[in-house]
Amino acid sequence: MTSRITDPNADPCRPSNLPLRERPFDWVFIVVFSLFTVTSMISDMLPTLGIHFSHPSPNFFVNSNWWYAHDTDPLFLHPPVWMRIVTGLSAFVYPVFYVTLVISIVKGWNWIQLPSVIYATMIATLTGVVVFGVEFFGEPEWVTPNPAKFLAFNLPYVLLPILLLVRMRRPLPFARRF
Repeated sequence: MTSRITDPNADPCRPSNLPLRERPFDWVFIVVFSLFTVTSMISDMLPTLGIHFSHPSPNFFVNSNWWYAHDTDPLFLHPPVWMRIVTGLSAFVYPVFYVTLVISIVKGWNWIQLPSVIYATMIATLTGVVVFGVEFFGEPEWVTPNPAKFLAFNLPYVLLPILLLVRMRRPLPFARRF
């Protein structure tokens, strides 16, 4: 017996959504994108606003970003204008999407599919291709001296959106388990 959500106004030709408890992998997205909401606003807001990372600093967030970037990410530590635009998207635009996505997953709002595809495509292109490309194959002053630490911190921000893209690959994403 299935415990699908039933809506008396629902189209009988369309499958109804599964409740969240029957979509256990969606909890991964709920947790991860909730964390992304906080981390993107905290870490990416500083370079976007032009705040210089120095150590020591009386500001915990500046110290944290410096700890990450000083031996790992020269592009983040001293961002050119185009990188500040990328971090600006992450600090001010993506969190709105993350909150909307989390609510949509919990409530089973299938309309989030297209915004999810657009977001995941943007991330794969901007971060996965452009930023990673510069960090690994760009000008010497931008290449990461610590690829393992760089990937440990940044790869989840590319892999989880790609996984979300797979999740949203077909219509009515919440009418199926994955």
